[in-house]
Amino acid sequence: MRCAYLTCGAAVVLCYLLASARPATAAEPLGSPLPANYRLLYEQNFTDASALNDFIFSDPAAWRVTQTEGRPGLELVQQSQYTPRVRSPFNIALIAGKRFGDFVLEAELVQTGREYGHRDMCLFFGAKDPANFYYVHLATAADEHAHNVFIVNDEPRIKIAKETTAGVNWGLGVWHKVRLERTLADGAIRVFFDDLAKPIMVATDTHFDYGLIGFGSFDDTGKVTHVRIWEPGLAAERTGFFK
Repeated sequence: MRCAYLTCGAAVVLCYLLASARPATAAEPLGSPLPANYRLLYEQNFTDASALNDFIFSDPAAWRVTQTEGRPGLELVQQSQYTPRVRSPFNIALIAGKRFGDFVLEAELVQTGREYGHRDMCLFFGAKDPANFYYVHLATAADEHAHNVFIVNDEPRIKIAKETTAGVNWGLGVWHKVRLERTLADGAIRVFFDDLAKPIMVATDTHFDYGLIGFGSFDDTGKVTHVRIWEPGLAAERTGFFK
């Protein structure tokens, strides 16, 4: 909210001006400003079923492009028929053909499962292969295996966040804004949920550099839309990630 002072004779009137309701353009993030050298490298709003071609899946049969109340998105509609090599999420959709290092990711998520402590959705990044990646686990209640930043490094996932919260309130049919920031030089990882000014998770790790980015859930269902990723540069990735 902004304010302005107006004068009328001897009187001074303080007027509050509401921030513009205009949505951000492709070049404008919803959260804090981007570094000067960042540019938009990927955007997807899932307005067409062909958006599925942008992704590689742990189980393609578990995902659909759907519309809910006129809002399109990539939806995880069932549990994936997939067994990871080490204990880690089952339901994974990764943006194909692009590896990201330093980046800012913004998206909108809705959780469609039942309410319980580990009710979750995940953000994947730095993904090298099915047993080497990071993921953010956004869950109702934090514990040793929930609501944290995790690394999967050829062994079952390990939490690495040095700051986190008690959990998130997914609600029922509520869309939430998320933002994930990563910088390679200092290993910084910052996660934002709804309030895009203050992170709910902070971690530092430099084990993985460039890798794939994606979405999913450990063992629940949900939907993602309005995906945008900014970065200084990108590199091509080989296909066959889940082979």
